Order: sequence, then C-alpha cells, then structure tokens
Amino acid sequence: MTIRLYDTSARQIRDFIPLTPGCVSIYLCGATVQAAPHIGHIRSGLNFDILRRWFAYRGYDVTFVRNVTDIDDKIITKSAEQGRPWWAIGYANERAFNSGYDVLGCLPATYEPRATGHVTEMVEMMRGLIERGHAYEADGNVYFDVRSFPGYLELSNQDLDDLRQPSGEGETGKRDPRDFAMWKAAKPGEPSWETPWGRGRPGWHLECSAMAHKYLGTAFDIHGGGLDLVFPHHENEIAQAKAYGDEFARYWLHNAWVTMSGEKMSKSLGNSVLVSEMTKRWRPIVLRYYLGTPHYRSMIEYSEEALREAESAFARVEGFVQRVVEKAGGVVEPAAEVPPAFAEAMDDDLGVPQALAVLHTTVRQGNSALAADDKEGAVERLAEVRAMLGVLGLDPLDPHWAGEADRGEDLHGVVDTLVRLVLQQRESARARKDWATADAIRDQLGQSGLAIEDGPDGPRWSLGAR
Repeated sequence: MTIRLYDTSARQIRDFIPLTPGCVSIYLCGATVQAAPHIGHIRSGLNFDILRRWFAYRGYDVTFVRNVTDIDDKIITKSAEQGRPWWAIGYANERAFNSGYDVLGCLPATYEPRATGHVTEMVEMMRGLIERGHAYEADGNVYFDVRSFPGYLELSNQDLDDLRQPSGEGETGKRDPRDFAMWKAAKPGEPSWETPWGRGRPGWHLECSAMAHKYLGTAFDIHGGGLDLVFPHHENEIAQAKAYGDEFARYWLHNAWVTMSGEKMSKSLGNSVLVSEMTKRWRPIVLRYYLGTPHYRSMIEYSEEALREAESAFARVEGFVQRVVEKAGGVVEPAAEVPPAFAEAMDDDLGVPQALAVLHTTVRQGNSALAADDKEGAVERLAEVRAMLGVLGLDPLDPHWAGEADRGEDLHGVVDTLVRLVLQQRESARARKDWATADAIRDQLGQSGLAIEDGPDGPRWSLGAR
C-alpha cells in the first residue's frame, strides 16, 4: 500500500512519493518559546509524532527536524514586562516544551535547531535574495519583495491585491506595504546581531527557510505545522526559499486546532490549558489518547467531559492488556504486523479514528476470548493490540510509560486490599441471594471510579471513568 496524505498546496490527497526511496524528510514548525505550552501547542507535536511512527513502521528512514523560535517580538515584549533577559525566558520555556513533548511520549527530533544559532545562514540567504532582486534593504531592515515572486500566495490561495500583510513596529521603508520583513533593524535595548546592513535580529519567517535548507537541503519531503501557520508564515517561507533557488517542501501538512467555545486555544484569549497543569490532573497517556486519536485535520473542542470519555475508552484498552498479561503469566510481545484494516486506515491520510476502531474491535474480540477461557486467542489479540498501540505511542507496556505504573504501584496494593474486602462482602450477599445489597455495593464502587467485572475466576476490579 502507498501512504496517501492531504497536501495543503494541492488541496487534495496525494500519493506520497519520497525524494529518496526508503527515506522521508520532515520539517515541523516547532515552539515559539515566549511562554510555557498549552495542549493546543503540543497537539501538533503529537500529530507529527504519530506520522513519524507510521513512516518508521512502513520501513522508512525518517529525518525529523523541529525548530525552536527563541527570538521574536513576543519574547522581547515578555522580557521587558518581566524584567528578565530574553534568553532566560526562551530557555525556560524551551525546556517546558521539551518536557511536554517527552511526558506525552513524543520521540525526540533528529535535529532541533534554534533560530539564534543560525544567523549566519540567514544572512547568506538574504544576501542571495538581494542579489537576485527578490529582497531589499531599507533603514536597516531587509524586506522580501512579494511582487518579485509570481508564486506568492498559492499555498493560502489568496489574491495579492486583497492582501493585508501583518507588520510589526519599526518596519519602515517598505516599497510596498505587502512586503514582509526578513530582518529587523536593532532598537535600543533589544538583542541584535551584526550584518552587512547593520545590527538587527531575525524576522519570524526567515529562520525556517534557512534552517530547512541547512538540515534538509534544497528539497525535502514534508513541511508541517498548525493550520494557523499557512499564512503568513508558511507562505513567506515558500517565497524566500524558492526565490533563493530551493525546491523546498514537496508536501504541506497542517493539523487543526484545539478549541474552547469554538475559538482557537491561545494565550491571548486567556483560555489556555497548560500541559504542566493538565498532567497533574490526568495521566499523560490518557492525555495523549485524547489529543492524538482524533484526525489530525479535525478540530478538537476541549471539555472535561471529552477527557473523561477518553480516559474511560483507554481504560478499557489498558484493562484488556493487563488481564491478558496476567492470564499469559508474562509479557506478550507485539505482533510483527498490525491488522490490514488498521494499516489501510493509517495509509489513508493518517486515518487514526478509523484505525482506532480496528483497535477497539480487536480488544472486544480479545475480551470474548478471555470470557471463553481461550488463552491462545486472547494472547494473539493482545499481540495485535500492542502492535497498533505502538504505532500510536500508547502501549502501556512500553518502557516510556513504566514510570506511570511505578508511581501507582504502592497505592494500587493498598486499594486492591480494600476493594477485595468490599468484594468479599458483595460475594457473601450474592451467596445468600441478597441481590439488592450486592448490586448496591457494585454501584457504589462504580461511583468511586472502579469498574467491576465478574468472570470465571471471580470478580476483578479496574479503574473506570471518573
């Protein structure tokens, strides 16, 4: 099967054909580190982590580059407001982003370059664009001349005559208000670097064109990011890179937002939900399930109820895994291949919701095997389930998630002892045919967040929905 992906630039799903057979190169716009990440920020990292895992499963050698924007207007503004060095703010928040990626099980990037570490490459690109007539210097700023590039706005499908280009303070000397800044002249007290056009600092867009060129060459396979980056950021990246002479990205993938009350989750709206706070209230593996299992091009409307539903759904999967491991008397290794229906869904524009349906069907089949005391059938289903969970980064037996189990091990023993005492009371009530008392005990345990299952070996409990 061929992997097929929705290409924003083509506005259709296309067969993925790599530049180099057996290899895939991906550039993802990463964090702008003016603040700690909320779950909307991390969603992009999760979506592309699953894409990366699927390419690896399909046998590709993946090079994954995710940049860090550690200097921009917002960071400088925060520095002035807080009276802290810009680099201290950037570094602290970069660590918070990396912690967020890690706690939710994202694989580390192959390369994770910072903007401030690549000023030399930016200067070289600006010099080439000026020489080719696509850029010009004015008042210490360097601007890209959008009318010099015929393909401008093809990604976002806009009309140049209707364009309103966002501009920042101090962007003086433009020949056309739609031209965008690649380099900004230094202002008193701001960080700056020396260039042939005077001291200044990078514009937002130049860094990605320069870093993609450095780490992935003149052409690469996939450029990704959030839907909000299509314009102006990705449109301006394309203009710079292609005017410089690069073929640049061959496929453009964009993930949708996490919304609250229909609005994009953002700090400016005051509706952000920080990853560091969310992981105190929800298990990280549950949070990954919640953010990673909707289709990457679908909006996620945040709600506590939706998170509880995700927790309950994952508990059913996790409970099955635990029961079969106990039945088998040891760890069951993942199958070499995922079920064909799962693979077909993933090949079709990373159809995680359809793939998840296959996963849950397999879990139900496995539970039926357990109920029939079919150990071999249950083990076979678990091997398939683990293979699918591994692709999604959700295998509870993976060493990454072992810490979650370790933290709860002592408490689990205490709860197990207490619950078994209550279950003994329930069994006594059932033995004397006091069904009302037995049902009341079961209901009370359910209200406490415990799920009770009656099986051939007696009742057992597991964590259910909150």
